[in-house]
Amino acid sequence: MESMFINGRLSDFFCNRLIKTFVHNQACQNNLDIDSTYPIIYLLCEHSKIDLFALREQCLQLDLPDPLKPIEIAGRIFPHYLYLQDLTMQHSSYMTHLASFACLNDILLLHEYQVALDVQVVLVSIIFGRMPSREPQNISYIKKYAELYGMYKFFSVCIFGRDSVIRFSQKVSIRQIMTKYGHDKEIIHKLIRVARIHFIRERLATVGPRLLERHYLLQKLLQSKVITQAIEEEAKKKNISHKKAQKNTIILIKEISANVSYLAIYCTDYLMRLIWEKLYQGINIRGSQRVLQLAQRGHTIVYVPCHKSHMDYLLLSYILYHQGLFLPHIAAGINLNFWPVGTIFRYLGAFFIRREFKCNKLYSTVFREYLGELFDRGYSVEYFVEGGRSRSGYLRSPKTGMLLVTLQSMLRATNRPISLVPIYIGYEHVLEVRSYKNELRGMTKKKEGFRSIVHGLRYLRNFGQSYVNFGEPLSLVNYLNRHIPEWRKGVNPRSSQHPAWLTPVVHNIAQEIMIRINNAAAVNAINLSVTALLAAQECSLTRQQLMEQLACYLQLLKNVPYSLETTIPNMTEHELIEHALCMKKIKTQKDSTGQVIILPEEPVGWLSYYRNNIYHMLVVPSLIATILIQYKKISRIELYRQVGIIYPILKSELFLRWHVNELPHLLDLLVSEFARQEFLRQEKNIISLKEDNCYKLKLLASGIRETLQLYTIILSIWMQQPQVTRKLLVKKSSVVARRLSVLCHIRTLEFCDKAILTPIIFAIYDAGYIKDSLCLNDAEESNIQHVYVILSNLISQDIKIAIESTVKNHTCI
Repeated sequence: MESMFINGRLSDFFCNRLIKTFVHNQACQNNLDIDSTYPIIYLLCEHSKIDLFALREQCLQLDLPDPLKPIEIAGRIFPHYLYLQDLTMQHSSYMTHLASFACLNDILLLHEYQVALDVQVVLVSIIFGRMPSREPQNISYIKKYAELYGMYKFFSVCIFGRDSVIRFSQKVSIRQIMTKYGHDKEIIHKLIRVARIHFIRERLATVGPRLLERHYLLQKLLQSKVITQAIEEEAKKKNISHKKAQKNTIILIKEISANVSYLAIYCTDYLMRLIWEKLYQGINIRGSQRVLQLAQRGHTIVYVPCHKSHMDYLLLSYILYHQGLFLPHIAAGINLNFWPVGTIFRYLGAFFIRREFKCNKLYSTVFREYLGELFDRGYSVEYFVEGGRSRSGYLRSPKTGMLLVTLQSMLRATNRPISLVPIYIGYEHVLEVRSYKNELRGMTKKKEGFRSIVHGLRYLRNFGQSYVNFGEPLSLVNYLNRHIPEWRKGVNPRSSQHPAWLTPVVHNIAQEIMIRINNAAAVNAINLSVTALLAAQECSLTRQQLMEQLACYLQLLKNVPYSLETTIPNMTEHELIEHALCMKKIKTQKDSTGQVIILPEEPVGWLSYYRNNIYHMLVVPSLIATILIQYKKISRIELYRQVGIIYPILKSELFLRWHVNELPHLLDLLVSEFARQEFLRQEKNIISLKEDNCYKLKLLASGIRETLQLYTIILSIWMQQPQVTRKLLVKKSSVVARRLSVLCHIRTLEFCDKAILTPIIFAIYDAGYIKDSLCLNDAEESNIQHVYVILSNLISQDIKIAIESTVKNHTCI
């Protein structure tokens, strides 16, 4: 037993200095649940003194027992650490002769005689450098894994010590194993096999699968039967030679494919660390442990974040890398494939996709096969389901093309688990908001290029806090098992025919992903302050009024949370205002009565972008407040009925999480919260407005004001011209909204934007309130009229008259 302890002062000193000098900035995932009153045994993968001293350094930082000190268990002395390497490299029949195996067996035997004893085994993965091996290779993965000895390990620490990952697993209780399985030598064998699989999966989760050489990938894709057939069809269609068609295919593959370089990732990480420290006061991360657990279980992970800025993919990759996960291959727009950015992005894992390629069968085939190859090899992938950046702050309608290819890839290999991870990314300052403002005003989108990057550097400043929340993952296999129980029966991996259920399922999955992204939203000082000030007349409030309104929002969000996934700032109202002032999103003025908080006059129109980030979280409370203010006194049944009529449109447009069946319970909670905040009083089934806090309720109600106006415009136009097409309805609604924004001084730029009106109109169609049919029966017309009356009663009479007169004058547009 004594031979297992580390000896040699010189070697100890050398290893200790090596770790202290070269190993910095460790990405350590501490997920321990250890009772310090019980003994701990650390189980390492490799027989390495360098690993042992790296573990010791980390244990001392985490206030865990020193692995170099022996431990006494039931009167016997044991080492605090064990190695698995010898066990994994030997045949199983020799395991009983190994000292480590004997040690574990002795500990197991002690549990039979010591009832109170419970030794905790903690598996520790230690990885220096995350350079994946490349393929094809003539040596096996296990042999490559074993090369981390001796000089290879020494140089790994010297060169890549800054890029080390030390991760502790959850404890394994020997007492629980004894209780469940009893004492049996086979239990130790099983424990060793499980530990071995654990270490391999940990390494795969951190380093990733072996990389395909780009020329090898090119050859493999060209040999694909699907691409070979597409080349032949291309040659016939364009009347060109087979060689020319093949050359065009090679050009497409090179245009699309990534060219991952670990050296580029390593250098970029160092650069980005410096940049983030300058730009952001903090990066707030939540839910990343879910992703790690998926990776450890061998899932292929597809990251599906919302898209607000070009910072999104840089920030997400940086976070994943520092969580100890290998970087995903990222779908980037072809507009970013310019020198030198395109080349750099390829090195970092980006592959490029054209905006439209429905009419180009060769391109779509090549792209589908390339993405399928990534999934087949177990690479994680990242794409933005919205297609492009949101110009308004709302989530955009999802584009289902990438999701469709993802499901097709899974159907080709039905045993591969693929999980979609929705991600909410939020900022207190978005660099591109000014350009979004210009685009909403009708200006042409500026093309990305090297000059635009240099020009944008002058806008780099304090961006405040950023938020990255990982939402609830969606397992594709589990989803299909739940909704299409017999989906495997209709799958033919060799067929290019889609199952009949595939298209509607892809649409439903896209909607579910958007809902889960919204569930993981982050509230911050900027979007709360802007929400309150935009609701006020002249966009100004006294400091006291603003503090009270922020308190109202915070209590609503905490007492009736939108979702358990959302994050609420742990700051007082005063701290929120001071932070927003530091970010220069709001400013103060003093008058004879005190301090007034206002929005700067010039950016009022585009500050609504930040309000729209959390609009979905306050829209139902805002609707209730609007109804209460309009009617002053209303029965609970009538209140719930009106909300129930409008809610399906809001749900479809904003990807709200509650099913219609859950609405009564939600409304009960909100009405109770309104009563607690003294906005209303309840007398049996009658709800009446309290005038004392009416001002705060009016500010809350103002949040949905413009949405209800747009709904009224759309229904008013359709009632005038029931035969209008959806496309024409969007155009007419935009014209009327633009006129109304001038007449009624509506300053939010997205009010008359066609990109906003289109999903609203589709939401109204999805809710079944208007239809494409030219022949409606009397009951349907009466229902539409009824919905219109409810909506028009919830907006001011001046706005209602302006809408009706404008619509009447523009029926012949």
